[in-house]
Amino acid sequence: MIVYSENKQQFVDDVRGNIIHEKILLEFKRSLGRTVAENEIASWRNSMQFMESVVNDPEIPADAGVSIEYNIPLTNNRVDFILTGKDHNNVDTAVIVELKQWSKVETTSKDAIVRTALGGGVRETNHPSYQAWSYAALIEDYNETVRLESIALRPCAYLHNLDSAEAINDPCYQEHINKAPVFISKDVKKLNAFLKQFVKHGDTTDIMYRIEHGKIKPSKNLADSLVSMIQGNTEFLMIDDQKLVYETAIDLAVNKAADKKQVLIVEGGPGTGKSVVAINLLVEMTKREKVTQYVSKNQAPRMVYSARLKGSITKGRIDNLFKGSASYTGVESGFFDTLIIDEAHRLIAKNRYNKDSENQVKELIAASKLAVFFIDEAQMVTWSDIGTKAEIHQWAAELGADVQEMQLQSQFRCNGSDGYLAWVDDAVQLRGTANPTLEGTDYEFKVFDDPCALRQAIRDKNLEANKARMVAGYCWDWVSDSRKQANDAAAMDIVIPQYGFEAQWNLANDGSLWIMAGNSVNEVGCIHTCQGLELDYIGVIVGEDLIVRDGEVITDAHKRSNMDASIRGFKKLLKENPDAAKEKADTIIKNTYRTLMTRGQKGCYFFSVDPETNAYFKERAEAVSLARPLIPTEKYAGLQLEVVDVPDEERYVTAIPLLNIKAAAGGFSLDQHLEVCDWVRLPEPFEHKLGYFVAQVVGESMNRRIPNGAWCLFKPDQGGSRNGKIVLVQSSHIQDTETGSSYTVKCYHSEKVSDDRGGWKHSKIVLSPMSSVGAFGDIELVGEQVESFGVVGEFVAVL
Repeated sequence: MIVYSENKQQFVDDVRGNIIHEKILLEFKRSLGRTVAENEIASWRNSMQFMESVVNDPEIPADAGVSIEYNIPLTNNRVDFILTGKDHNNVDTAVIVELKQWSKVETTSKDAIVRTALGGGVRETNHPSYQAWSYAALIEDYNETVRLESIALRPCAYLHNLDSAEAINDPCYQEHINKAPVFISKDVKKLNAFLKQFVKHGDTTDIMYRIEHGKIKPSKNLADSLVSMIQGNTEFLMIDDQKLVYETAIDLAVNKAADKKQVLIVEGGPGTGKSVVAINLLVEMTKREKVTQYVSKNQAPRMVYSARLKGSITKGRIDNLFKGSASYTGVESGFFDTLIIDEAHRLIAKNRYNKDSENQVKELIAASKLAVFFIDEAQMVTWSDIGTKAEIHQWAAELGADVQEMQLQSQFRCNGSDGYLAWVDDAVQLRGTANPTLEGTDYEFKVFDDPCALRQAIRDKNLEANKARMVAGYCWDWVSDSRKQANDAAAMDIVIPQYGFEAQWNLANDGSLWIMAGNSVNEVGCIHTCQGLELDYIGVIVGEDLIVRDGEVITDAHKRSNMDASIRGFKKLLKENPDAAKEKADTIIKNTYRTLMTRGQKGCYFFSVDPETNAYFKERAEAVSLARPLIPTEKYAGLQLEVVDVPDEERYVTAIPLLNIKAAAGGFSLDQHLEVCDWVRLPEPFEHKLGYFVAQVVGESMNRRIPNGAWCLFKPDQGGSRNGKIVLVQSSHIQDTETGSSYTVKCYHSEKVSDDRGGWKHSKIVLSPMSSVGAFGDIELVGEQVESFGVVGEFVAVL
């Protein structure tokens, strides 16, 4: 998504008119249904004034493109400023500018890390050159259009409030500065020259539109990339807080851990890159000859990683790299240089198979010089989970270890959608958030009325890459358990008779490798075989342990299978302290479904055995924000403007007409159609002007500027030269190739010749498409066809 996209001249006008921040905020509200903090609005106003002074140069074409706040696909990271156009060789180019308002910078000993004033204190953060380069690399990595169409990306950084270049240009950062030069307050001319070096001609091919609507390559899967990473290749580009956590851990291991025990707690929600950073640390520490192991209580990630590495390195080396959390009882203090504990929230107090075991958190800290705990307390899903920050702090203090806390926020799962994650939290009523709807989220969430239909949808998605699976709450007994003497291996475990749905739990054949096994799409997994791993699509079946009544989410641990070890201890505590038992069980059940619903990178398919619960989630998924009134879709599909009744004297004052061009018969006249149209109110900063109207553009022939089905604002034809403008035209000689209509929206070009009276007339009119797909040809009007031609309106903007 691009929050702001205009040509350079319009950008200059918006800055000089002091409305640039208002237009950016308007689009945030329109597209995302939310606002931003006052300090971010102020930063737009401030930074864009500096950028206006840089680009307001006649050598930078007026029709160069300016895009602000471009959201990088599959992440929640945004690029501050992009200038698009063609370079001296007519290569499509996008210059990425990372803007910073820093006034002071300090160097650090960490790669690509600086210190500056952030969030009320002086903190470490990425060097802006590294940040700009990493964003460009991410776009190129994820966007197939950028690669196939050879769109050049040129990153740089601009610190317009920084007067001293000493720290930001320190030689220790030269590797990153070479990739993305950094400019300070005194470097306006240098930045201007940098931009002109790559944007010589205007953006006539809608570069940012092609990038924004380009084919997105799916996120890489950590397990699939593991072999390459172990061999030392860079598979995952760490950005922002991921890079900071990675460099901090290396610094602690290399410079601090020899003198005193160190503990690093890294918090992060689903898809924030905890496991990616953990594996990168494992590889780097091992390369540095540090005795290091990756630790996970959950067997599934270890088994999947081991299976991926099989054949590339020896089994002994695999076993030395990946360990269970119960492996450290009685280990000599400080034996390991570094222990990297993924999914640390799943640690338990005591290993019941080892009488000497006391507490896994204590044992891990004791056994290492540096213990890195990756944690998400919202994914504690069993009664015995103890991996909280408080628990880690307690044992660190007892063992004399220094503790540092950090957070991961850069989102890669769920298409980079923090909005979806917040919506799940709100929907299951784990915690109230500002995301009661899914508006503005780029994530497929679909509720099914039949589990058989959900299963078929998952099977269909699995054909693409074997990365779609079904999971369920543990509300059905494992009757096919091969470990039991009286079992029936052919029995169906999960039976929903009213729908004719039957399936087996996954553990019988594939165990912890269910998530990657070839035929396991027909089985149903549980929390124990998918936590810490990721798929493209997840199908979630909710049992009777979570239901909704009158809008309230209610949990009942008694509805869990008696075979479910995750709530072992519930009944005992229920007798001792009923309120505490119910509260803990409520959290575990909600955490379980939240975790299941966030295993998919692209989408989540949902079914509940309880009809009222299913209806609740379907209503929540289809809800829209009251801040964005929509016209009923059966009348005007996709329109996001308010339809209003206005008296005659308010027409073109508080509303303009919405015209059904496709229904207009014969010759078009704006006046004759006003009585049969609806009136709509425009959002700020658009004005309701005489002759302006809204109409829908259908088809792909203009998709570089106007998406299929977009509702657009048009203004009356002003006369004069129309060359290069996008116009809505009507002619009895036109038949639009997509709609068959005598109306079409195209880019206008004309040729003129002198007439007998010393004036001029049109000899030919050419209406050209602007499409990135298909083979749409020009529409040419010549001779007497020109006489029947009429411009209905000139395109202003997509609404």
